[in-house]
Amino acid sequence: MEKMNCMVVDDEKMGRSLLEENVSQLPFLNLVASCKNAFEAMEQLQAQTIDLIFLDIQMPGMLGTQFLQTLKKKPLVVFVTAYDHYAVESYQLDVIDYLMKPVSLERFSLAAHKAYHLFQQANSILAPTNPTTTPAVEAIEDFFFVNVEYSLVRISIPQITHIEGLKDYVKIFLDGERRPVLTKVTMKSLEAKVVPHLFMRVHKSFIVNIRRIESVKQQRIKIGTFDIPVSDSHASDLMEKLNLTRPS
Repeated sequence: MEKMNCMVVDDEKMGRSLLEENVSQLPFLNLVASCKNAFEAMEQLQAQTIDLIFLDIQMPGMLGTQFLQTLKKKPLVVFVTAYDHYAVESYQLDVIDYLMKPVSLERFSLAAHKAYHLFQQANSILAPTNPTTTPAVEAIEDFFFVNVEYSLVRISIPQITHIEGLKDYVKIFLDGERRPVLTKVTMKSLEAKVVPHLFMRVHKSFIVNIRRIESVKQQRIKIGTFDIPVSDSHASDLMEKLNLTRPS
């Protein structure tokens, strides 16, 4: 089993100890550094290869979010924090998961397995392959094409804010565009394309880009000027994804 080199960063000694203990329980993780602030973490990143960081946010000197923004080449990152108000920002920073302290081993394990899956996927893509064979894993494309009035239109997935399903068509809303793209395609097929990029179905008629969520209140999501409903059947899943309590 190929192991991931990981690092824990937390200004509290007990916090580091708990993370170190959780790391030791998972055979695919190899702890190579334990740091009490972002500056020590920077030194470790320069000294050795680190695949995954379990990163506290509220630290003296430099917040974990600020530290992450300074990195040109980012390892996989899981935020571990006692504060829930960083949840939306964490997804904008493209982290793997957002864990609230105290973290159970079960919840820690879920986040670590998610990171390990991405790690294996990336290594499979980068590994040399026999030209006579087909690679086991293909890169996840960040775009797709849809038919619009007898033309093929390229859609950049990161640019999508949300998708609305109509009776026979869907509207794809794009950042910076005044009008949505209207195309005849099923919500299910679009969901399969965008879910690997941190999108989520929140209603039978809506899929949202989690990184674009500005607020969640009374089962309504705000993205820009749009007010998007969250169905009862999807509310708990959304809150779990954001690692928040259900809105009242």
